[in-house]
Amino acid sequence: MWNRASVMLLFSLAGCGGGSGSVSVGGGTTTPPIDPAPSNPHVLASGLQAPWSIAFLDATPLVSERGTARILAVGVGGTLTPIATIAGVSGSGEGGLLGIAVRDGYLYAYFTASDGNRIERYPLTGAGAAARLGAAQLLLGGIPSRSNHNGGRLAFGPDGMLYASTGDAGTGSRSQDLGSLAGKILRMTPDGRVPADNPFVGSYVYSYGHRNVQGLAWAADGSMYASEFGENTWDELNLIKAGGNYGWPEVEGKAGNAKYIDPLQQWPTSAASPSGIAVSGGNLYIANLRGERLRKVPLSATGSATEFYVKQYGRLRDVVVAPDGRLYILTNNTDGRGTPQTGDDRILSVPLL
Repeated sequence: MWNRASVMLLFSLAGCGGGSGSVSVGGGTTTPPIDPAPSNPHVLASGLQAPWSIAFLDATPLVSERGTARILAVGVGGTLTPIATIAGVSGSGEGGLLGIAVRDGYLYAYFTASDGNRIERYPLTGAGAAARLGAAQLLLGGIPSRSNHNGGRLAFGPDGMLYASTGDAGTGSRSQDLGSLAGKILRMTPDGRVPADNPFVGSYVYSYGHRNVQGLAWAADGSMYASEFGENTWDELNLIKAGGNYGWPEVEGKAGNAKYIDPLQQWPTSAASPSGIAVSGGNLYIANLRGERLRKVPLSATGSATEFYVKQYGRLRDVVVAPDGRLYILTNNTDGRGTPQTGDDRILSVPLL
């Protein structure tokens, strides 16, 4: 991570690299290899409106749409069936219906309401397009919100706990404040209680010093990874430790300061905006928005990466491992920042790369 006083100099240096996708390794930069002939994606579904997250109800993909607040089931042949519209969603800009997760008969949702971001769960009955949601159960409210920096990713860890990423909601000092839910990774039981073994007694906070974490995933050995939006200089891939301080807003990227945990890998913001992440086959996959590419990071060499589909499908919001082992990639070109292509937004299906 870099001292804030150095941001302007580093921004100039990063700008010299343009959109090449250079990776910072130990103070220098390297340009990661680009696979010239990756597998051609199969379009699983099209016509989505600013989609944000994919979860699975058995083998059926469920997709959240940020602005419409809909949850859609993806059927055979790409049919899209709305199974619910989440009540109370009122976000603007980057706010709205964000991450979803499915576990043990419930659908979990993170969304922006009139009084801040919140996490709710809903009993889930039926299957496929016939699935329906029951009455909402509030797990956690009062998470600071704004038109940007809302975090929003939900994921269950191998310990059975629910993890949620929150943004700093535009006020960086919240990230270092252990009394604030903003700028954190939170950990809770499936019914919304604080686990007894959380690193800070009586607190949902699992790690802090984050600006805007967008992706959460675990390796087979239980290691937890998170992707994070930087400001003007570096985006990050982090190895998450319980109670860890990741430095924002004091530093951005690698600093070599023992007070903070440095990222495993960092990229110029022009080449990244890393969003959803997934782990499979010894590799970590990262969907990138502004960078418009899919990255593969080997877990045995987390300072390296290979890039796929660079500038081919526009902004990529999420990547997940489907029950059949394939990767599902969610485009995000209808959110007001991208350039929609025919059929956008889409779910693309590819074999493991």
